[in-house]
Amino acid sequence: MEKIICERGLGEILNKVNNNERLSLEDGKKLYECDDILALGYLANIVRNRKNGDNTYFIYNQHINYSNICTNLCKFCAFGCEKDSNLAYEMSVEDVKQKVRERLGEPITEIHMVGGIHPDLPFEYYIELLKGIKEVKPELHIQAFTCVEIAHLADLAGKSIVETLELLKAAGLGSLPGGGAEVFSPRIREITCEKKIPGDQWLEIAQTAHRQGLYTNATMLYGHIETIDERLEHLLALRKAQDETNGFLAFIPLAFHPKNTKMSDLSRTTGIDDLKNIAVARLLLDNFPHIKAYWVMIGPKMAQLALSFGADDMDGTVKEEVITHMAGAETEQGIGSETLIRLIKEAGRIPVERDTLYTTIEVHG
Repeated sequence: MEKIICERGLGEILNKVNNNERLSLEDGKKLYECDDILALGYLANIVRNRKNGDNTYFIYNQHINYSNICTNLCKFCAFGCEKDSNLAYEMSVEDVKQKVRERLGEPITEIHMVGGIHPDLPFEYYIELLKGIKEVKPELHIQAFTCVEIAHLADLAGKSIVETLELLKAAGLGSLPGGGAEVFSPRIREITCEKKIPGDQWLEIAQTAHRQGLYTNATMLYGHIETIDERLEHLLALRKAQDETNGFLAFIPLAFHPKNTKMSDLSRTTGIDDLKNIAVARLLLDNFPHIKAYWVMIGPKMAQLALSFGADDMDGTVKEEVITHMAGAETEQGIGSETLIRLIKEAGRIPVERDTLYTTIEVHG
């Protein structure tokens, strides 16, 4: 395979990977332009195995989306809607607590909670959400509120980002998810999500969270109108931020789903594009400990393949995912841990059940 990689013009990149050297922007372009997906997988797998061996992580988690009412109404989103829409909903604090109560018999360790930018809910509502979940099950880790939501909550509270995060931490917030990053390119954001905070503000909020002791994830929404250069700029901006604050736990490439969005004329991503984005991310993001193959977005079978293309994490049981399914996802809304374990074992990897911060709970076989 190394001979083939050199024939594909990737010999210099192979040497860098073998020597654990940082890849450049030009290297990233060569990787994206390469049409030999197996060569990319081989390279990414070197890094994956160096960082995590055969371990493949998953978590027993539950998703709760407290409201889809949103003022941003991004063109690539099928989830958010105006408050007078027939599809609009918002959950009370008691509703959210009941969602948690319904699964008290399951070994859930994490609540993943995000929602729209709601025009009317007060800051105290979000504080009570966190306190309410902790009241029902104190040991749960709450990963909640994207950087976009944090900016909104700071405005509601009339406080700085630092002060807002401190208040949320005191109420029970444990970490931040990676959503809302989309693609940092100002061109993309102007066309697709002009009301959303700019990419540099997203990064600053994430890094502020890191400095406050809160870990976060990072994402990139790919497969719509972004260019390869814009993908690379996004990845390298994340790498630079990680160099500075080292608070990103994982990178999650998110495949665009066009159904029911204002960009529904576009096609879904292909399997090659899915695998390529995971492989390139693993190679460029040398300071990220984990790369996720988010099965909800790309399907369990493609996620299984991705474990040989740089990914070392399949996310988790999820339990009632809504956002991607409103955009036409055909995957289940949740799968059992036994299924995840089987998928990982079939891929020749070791299933490792983890908590949010990647502390091992159990190694399965």
